[in-house]
Amino acid sequence: MTQYSDLLRIIDSLRLEAPLNYVRYHPKAEEVEKLENARGRAFIHLYLKVTFGLIEFNERENYITDDGYDGGIDAYYVDQENKKLYFIQSKFRNSDLNFENKDITFEELLSMDIGRIVEGEEEGEDGIKYNRKIQNLIKHLQSISDLPKYSYEIILLANVKSSLRPKLNKLTGGYPVDVYNFQRIYSELVFPLVSGSYYNISELKITINVDRNSAGHRIQYYPVTKYSECTVNALFVPTVEIAKILSKYKNSILKFNPRSYLDLSAGSINEKISKSITDFNTNEFALFNNGITMLSDDTVYSDKVGKKNKAEVLVTNPQIINGGQTAYTLSILYDRFLKNDTLHIFENKEVLLKIISFNIEENDSKNFEENKLKLIEQISIATNQQSPVFEADRRANDKVQIELQKLIYQDFGMFYERKRGEFGDGIRSGYIDRSKIIDREHFIRICLASQNNPVQARAGSVANFFNKPTFDSILPDTSNFRKYIFCLKAFEKIIHIKSDSSNVRFNARHSITSVISNRFNNSFEIKDYDNLIDTHLTDIIGNWSNFEDYARQTIENQKYYFKERFDKETGERFIETNWTAYYKGRTLLNDLKEYFIF
Repeated sequence: MTQYSDLLRIIDSLRLEAPLNYVRYHPKAEEVEKLENARGRAFIHLYLKVTFGLIEFNERENYITDDGYDGGIDAYYVDQENKKLYFIQSKFRNSDLNFENKDITFEELLSMDIGRIVEGEEEGEDGIKYNRKIQNLIKHLQSISDLPKYSYEIILLANVKSSLRPKLNKLTGGYPVDVYNFQRIYSELVFPLVSGSYYNISELKITINVDRNSAGHRIQYYPVTKYSECTVNALFVPTVEIAKILSKYKNSILKFNPRSYLDLSAGSINEKISKSITDFNTNEFALFNNGITMLSDDTVYSDKVGKKNKAEVLVTNPQIINGGQTAYTLSILYDRFLKNDTLHIFENKEVLLKIISFNIEENDSKNFEENKLKLIEQISIATNQQSPVFEADRRANDKVQIELQKLIYQDFGMFYERKRGEFGDGIRSGYIDRSKIIDREHFIRICLASQNNPVQARAGSVANFFNKPTFDSILPDTSNFRKYIFCLKAFEKIIHIKSDSSNVRFNARHSITSVISNRFNNSFEIKDYDNLIDTHLTDIIGNWSNFEDYARQTIENQKYYFKERFDKETGERFIETNWTAYYKGRTLLNDLKEYFIF
């Protein structure tokens, strides 16, 4: 399947992040077995990066224990914040068929010596010492002073037979087990990494200055809206704090923003923001910039943090809803100047941060979540004025769009781009090819064509398509998403089908898409789509010249599009055709229905 090919590209990319002295990650092309082993280790890197936000290769490698005499533990992770210890066992398969169908065995599960290792045993029951990495794990556990407070969990990166699932806890020593089968790996590891939304921070710490040269303490306000009670904290924070946040969390902290991480790079605003950091030693930035709006479930402020002239703000489940342009630009500067060790450009420069907290504990009504989302949408519309937000951007977080994106990836392994630039990280990192991405504007035209509206699909205004009432009428739900993908694939194949009619290539693609949409059946197997499309397109396009002959014969079409003319020099009669106008005209749909009978 296409998801497996993406997974393989990601794993190879992570594998090649290893420094050259890590030779096990850089086998020669002919060393097949070594390549398979290297990919197996890189597969664990994928889990560690996406789940725990371990960006650097060496940071992840420290937790890999996979080797001989590893006690059945391939990796581990110590979550100090949540007092949790994870033990990871992984079974990567080197073909798509095996990856999606082969299960972990009973014996492999029994091989996990977690009980012995957490009790400090340095060797297995056979008397053979565990490997060096497991010895380091034991020392790591011994160094944790409050280890009894930690809970343990086993992560299985493998398929598990349904008959074994009820027995997992017993087989693994009584510890809770979380299974990542192939579907979860695609949806919860691959997709988030490609979209740059893979690390969901639950609590964010922001350090601010409170000395006499800074803005100092916050303003706190408690507005009551028709949807929800809120707390608003307004304070100036160091620009470097915002820069570090977006540099690390990217799209995961922009879920409610109408634009995504890389899309924010467009336009001249970035240059102006950048210069107000790089061209000034003083704090003009605080005056020139409109600030950043952040949402949270809770916000805690304290100036008693054991640091002179410092305070800290703890933000739960943060999301930047406005000011993404500012945050993005600061992060680009941070990444650039971090390499040169010149982060002093951020000194004494602050930005206004407004944090809106929704007071979840005080809003326990059953409609709270729905009301919260309505309020978020209104805040987004009202505050995103620093650069233009188009209607298509405003629809990016509509429920139907989110569900559509999920379903298309799940069934077809394609990436529906509901936010512009959403998958830029994946492309830039070489995780996916641009051909895997579905442009939202192109997709909405395909939807119209498949709904027997080829004229509007070809000639209609995209801006109008995404107006709320029009958009809702085109995409009221996701029930026809398979039909839309079938038609999308057909549209892309049209130019590759041989035809005697040049109009097929340029004017008639949306019309042909409408015709083939009427041959779609929900009973079609996805694996058969390509062959079915080829068969139907060959038939439809093979008859297209005859269809155009038919269209030329109707009286109404002759009146508007195919007028009889005389050559003044020769006196010969000829038909002046205007196919461009015809394929945008009012008679087209009726002609298609009558000729192709649908």
